[in-house]
Amino acid sequence: MNWENTININEVKEIRAKTTVFFGVGAIEKISTIAEELAAKKIDKVLVVTGKGSYKKTGAWDYVEKALNNNKIQHVIYDQVTPNPTVDQIDEANALGKKLGAKAVIAIGGGSPIDAAKSVAILLASPGNNARDLYEYKFTPVAAVPIIAINLTHGTGTEADRFAVASIPEKDFKPAIAYEFIYPMYSIDDPALMTKLPANQTLFVSIDAVNHAIEAATTKIASPLSILYSKEAIRLVVKYLPIAIKDANDLQARYFLLYASLIAGISFDNSLLHFTHALEHPLSGIKPDLSHGLGLAMLLPAVVKHIYTTNPAVMSEILSPIVPELEGTDKEACKAACGVEKWLFELGVTSKLLDEGFSEADLDKLTALALETPSLSLLLSMAPIPSDKEVIREIYSDSLKPIVSYCTCC
Repeated sequence: MNWENTININEVKEIRAKTTVFFGVGAIEKISTIAEELAAKKIDKVLVVTGKGSYKKTGAWDYVEKALNNNKIQHVIYDQVTPNPTVDQIDEANALGKKLGAKAVIAIGGGSPIDAAKSVAILLASPGNNARDLYEYKFTPVAAVPIIAINLTHGTGTEADRFAVASIPEKDFKPAIAYEFIYPMYSIDDPALMTKLPANQTLFVSIDAVNHAIEAATTKIASPLSILYSKEAIRLVVKYLPIAIKDANDLQARYFLLYASLIAGISFDNSLLHFTHALEHPLSGIKPDLSHGLGLAMLLPAVVKHIYTTNPAVMSEILSPIVPELEGTDKEACKAACGVEKWLFELGVTSKLLDEGFSEADLDKLTALALETPSLSLLLSMAPIPSDKEVIREIYSDSLKPIVSYCTCC
């Protein structure tokens, strides 16, 4: 019997990282306990940060609104967060929170609303600053108001990490921030809230988790823990993603995809990321409508091709659920890259950069953005090979079209 079948997915667990995560089917009911704790701490005004509809469609808001009302916690909702949230949206949400006198922020959504909420939580504790100041590193924050995250996707891991991302549209920048004080106080991971994710979003968020895993296991500071978590995260995604695509309401599949996302998030919270995320941010910085997961999928095979030989033993181990025939030798980089691309194509994710409107003429700009966007230098410094201009441009170039078109081993 497979061990996953022995898990009671309806039993809510407490998974303790820096954040306490209530995990399992029915975890949303824990918002009542959380609201009681907020009220006991005299947090009687909160800002809710969310997207334009999923917080209601999933049913999450019914629980949150009831818990806030039962504990006499005043609230105001900012529901304009889009995929790839902007600094302007963060400033709008902050203005609402300041007007109310919010003492905490509740995020309801996937990575975008949670990242926006983390950013607002910093600004509420840093009067006189705005989101551009924050994301261009013009001041150093020292605190944030408490954050509660109610997660609605299984990909980002942001409900249990110290990172947030936002776009600065006029500069095509998509920087990241990382501070110890933006770990959520509590997070809720309830698979039942994710059954309404469209098939394409189910794909893209799960691909995000796979990228977190591959990068975290191969940075310069990768640890045995990050490698262990990463391998398991990839195994679970490979096993359960096709099931969730076929049946969106399969709660066991959603449960283990969500668990994979969580442990991949904890993995990169420990060991950071490198090329795929650093090079994707310019893509969705230029094209805000581009799904982050799709951007990662287009880049991943080329990244695997370039980094495989730095540690083929680790690479072959973590990629074994995707490319089981790998032996861990430094001669199979192209084979590994082709195998990853084949897996993505079999899932239906076949776009490459040319398909999404990028061309050879964009490579210099993309390369410059990867090198100039605030914060991305840290990720690039974690790459297992030199992250100079030539290497970055070559990865972008290799991602313009399928590897099979130029790699003889495919």
